[in-house]
Amino acid sequence: MTRSNIAIGLLWHSANSGNLGVGALTIANMSIVREVVESLGLKPRFTIIGVRDRLEPYVSPDEAATFEVDSRAMLDPRRLWATTRAQDCILDIGGGDSFTDIYAMRRYALIWGAKAIAIAAGRPLLFSPQTIGPFSRQPHTALAAWAMRHAEAVVARDDASLEAVRVMAPNARRLLSADVAFALPFEDRSRERGGAIPRVGINVSGLLFNEAHGGNRFGLDVNYADLSRQLIESFRAEGAEVHLITHALAHLPADDDGGVADQLAAEYPWAIRVPDFRGPSEAKSYISSLDFLVSGRMHACIGAVSSGTPVVPIAYSRKFKGVFGLVGYPWMVDVAGKSTAEALAYVMDGFHRRAELAADSRQSMQKVGGLLDNYRAELRRLFERIAPR
Repeated sequence: MTRSNIAIGLLWHSANSGNLGVGALTIANMSIVREVVESLGLKPRFTIIGVRDRLEPYVSPDEAATFEVDSRAMLDPRRLWATTRAQDCILDIGGGDSFTDIYAMRRYALIWGAKAIAIAAGRPLLFSPQTIGPFSRQPHTALAAWAMRHAEAVVARDDASLEAVRVMAPNARRLLSADVAFALPFEDRSRERGGAIPRVGINVSGLLFNEAHGGNRFGLDVNYADLSRQLIESFRAEGAEVHLITHALAHLPADDDGGVADQLAAEYPWAIRVPDFRGPSEAKSYISSLDFLVSGRMHACIGAVSSGTPVVPIAYSRKFKGVFGLVGYPWMVDVAGKSTAEALAYVMDGFHRRAELAADSRQSMQKVGGLLDNYRAELRRLFERIAPR
């Protein structure tokens, strides 16, 4: 007997984003959704609806079709409307943290406009686990509230986001889940840990590194560029093998981990410049082989926690505190409120206590499982209602 297909539009996901965090959300969400759909005796047919990016696709055409959304697609939305209408439902992950009014109006118009088309087309719209807000402007706030009220449900990945939904759209169905990237599939390379020479990964965020040489829009008290160099030198002094890894490759040099990794590899030729990863699962697999990681990219840190690698995140925004606080992972450097010297001492203390960090990761993953079950149950509720008869 042939299983019935269910057409699922994955809005604001990506098959080839240079930011592997967005890719991790995409592949992990597909994995979770596929599991739920197949448990109902159905077969998912995915269409990724999002912006085009720079990498070769790490989601194959056999796994998902793709539809590019840009300004032209919104000015003449007929093709986007047709693509949306062809789906049985829309799962919107908002790129993880893009459902907010802190970015440019053009970006907000794209993020909100695609939601409005789904609602107008009569397709069930579910907000997959993501950061909601902050919102502080009009009409942005009113439009966001309208979209949430008309959604099947809004799934928040932290308590602050859940509260934002409650305040802005009190009648919206809302629930809490962990970030789906905790469930990203990977090859477990943990057997490579525990050698005589510790393998330490340093993921220097190009975004934060370049902020240290210009503006300071994140309100950093730490000089992140100085901290990055001091970490490399400190781990060298500890006798560790330093691996410079990337997790976000961007068109703009100011947000590119690759250029910074190249610069630091030239300054410290004994450090290992790990080649850029082809996709998020490859990145997580490599991270699982490390004895310790320090990173300014949240989803690299999620990859570490969920693979058992001790990690200290460099938390530059509230999303870190929300995502890791929700699952009870206590280790992170808040770069607002710590000096560079204090941040360095904190990371090195974490390195010396890495067995304790690994134990905390295991406890956190127990909480992740229950939180992701909230999301799975909501998906099941939706799919049971719309499944072909």
